[in-house]
Amino acid sequence: MDIKNLTIRKASEAMQKGDLSPKDLALSYKKIAEEKNDTIHAYLEIFSDLEEQALLAEKKIKEGSATLLTGIPIATKDNILIKGHGASAASHILEHFVSPYDSTVASKLKAHGAIFLGRTNMDEFAMGSSTENSAFGVTRNPYDTTRVPGGSSGGSAAAVAMDGALVALGSDTGGSVRQPASFCGCVGLKPTYGSISRHGLIAMGSSLDQIGPITRTVDDAEILFEALRGTDPMDSTSFYPTKRESVKEKLRLGVPRHLLETGGLSEDVIKNFNESVSRFESLGYETLDITLPNTEYALAVYYVLMPAEVSANLARFDGVKYGFHRNGENLFEDYIYTRREGFGKEVRRRIMLGTYVLSAGYYDAFYGKANVVRSLIRKDFEDALKTVDVIITPTTPTPAFKIGEKSNDPLEMYLADVFTVPANIAGIPAISLPSGMAENLGGKLPLGIQLLSGLYQEGVLFKAGKDFLEENHGRR
Repeated sequence: MDIKNLTIRKASEAMQKGDLSPKDLALSYKKIAEEKNDTIHAYLEIFSDLEEQALLAEKKIKEGSATLLTGIPIATKDNILIKGHGASAASHILEHFVSPYDSTVASKLKAHGAIFLGRTNMDEFAMGSSTENSAFGVTRNPYDTTRVPGGSSGGSAAAVAMDGALVALGSDTGGSVRQPASFCGCVGLKPTYGSISRHGLIAMGSSLDQIGPITRTVDDAEILFEALRGTDPMDSTSFYPTKRESVKEKLRLGVPRHLLETGGLSEDVIKNFNESVSRFESLGYETLDITLPNTEYALAVYYVLMPAEVSANLARFDGVKYGFHRNGENLFEDYIYTRREGFGKEVRRRIMLGTYVLSAGYYDAFYGKANVVRSLIRKDFEDALKTVDVIITPTTPTPAFKIGEKSNDPLEMYLADVFTVPANIAGIPAISLPSGMAENLGGKLPLGIQLLSGLYQEGVLFKAGKDFLEENHGRR
C-alpha cells in the first residue's frame, strides 16, 4: 500500500471498489504509528477498538451509504472529546478523565463512518508553539528528531508527517494548526471563527479557538472542512452560511511586503516567500502590494486577550467536579494544591497573566485597549480584502527550531506565532501550504507559506492552495 501518496479520494475509491478494506487501511496506519511512536511520540494513545470501528465502516460501504470519509483513519488532538475515550489536554489535571459525550466534530465524523486512530500529543491545554509543554513528554519532528514539530497541535502534524495517520484534527488559537503544519510539511487550515463547532473542544481562548484539519493535500483539507462546517445549536458562537459566493477564476494576491521587516526572519523564509509570490505570478495571479498597518500589534493584543480567556476557562479545573484532586487542610488549600500540582508551568504562567489583566484597575488599561486594537486589525483585513482576494505571508519566521532552544525564553517562543496570530484576532480563515525546504539547513526542514482570505471565503483558499500545489481541482 502506497501510504505516502494516499489521499482521502484514493482511499475511498479503493474501498468502494473492494480493493481495500477499512480494517486493512486502519491497521496499516496503526502499524506505522506503533513503530514510530516510541521515537516521535505523536500519539498519547492509539485506540484499541479500530477493528470494531472498521466493521461499522464496512457495513456502510456494503449498504451503499458510504461517503468520502467512510473508513478514513483520522488522528485527533487530545483536547477533542470522543465518547468513552480519554481526553487529557496533555495535562496531569485531566490525566484520567474519560469523555462522557462526543464533541460535535466527533459526532459528524462517526456519522460518516470515519475511524478514530487515537489521540495526539499537544502543548498542555493548547498553550505553546512546540509541543514541549505536554505533561507526558515532548513530540519530535519526523523530519529531524532533534527539532520540535511545532505546537500546540504538534502531535497531529507529526502523526500525518510520519505516515501514522491519513489526516488529523487540531485546534488553532493563535496558529496551532498552521504552524505545526508548516514545520512538518503538511497542509493546515484554520477556518473562519465559528464555522466549525467548538462543542466538545476543551476551551483555551473562547473567542479565538477553532478546530481545523491537518492533511497532506488541500483537497483532503477541503473534504474534512465541508464535512465538519455548519451552525450547531450546541455552540452559540457557531455559524456558517448555507449559501456561498462562487469563487472567481482569476484571483488577486495581496503581498504585505512590510511584514518581511519583522525581526527574526530567517534567510530561508524570506527567500521562500519571494519565490512563492513569483510562483503565483507564473500561475497568472495578479499581485498587488498592500499594507496591514496594525498587524504589528497583533501579538501584543493576543497575549492580553488569550491569557484573560485562559484564566476564565481554566477556573473550572478545581479538583472538585472532575480530574486530579489533591487534599489540603481545607477547601481553599484543596484548590491551591490541586491546581499547583495539576497544571504545568506554562499554564500557570498564562493563568496569572490573564488574572492580572482582568483585575480591578487594569481591565480597561489592558483588556479594554486590546479589544479596541483588535477591531483595528480586523478593519485592516477588511479594507485590504476589498482590493485583493487572498493575502500571502510566511507561516512562520523560521523553520522548526531545536528542542529546548526556546524553552527558557517565553517571549522568544511567543514570537513564533507572529504571522499566524492576526487571522485569529480577525476571525478570518487562513491556510498553511508546504512551499519548500530550508536550503541553509541542508534541505531537510519544511517551510510553509500562509494564505488568508475574507470571512467564510475558505473556497478562495482551497482554489489558491490547489493552484499553488498543482492539485487537480476539477472535482469541486
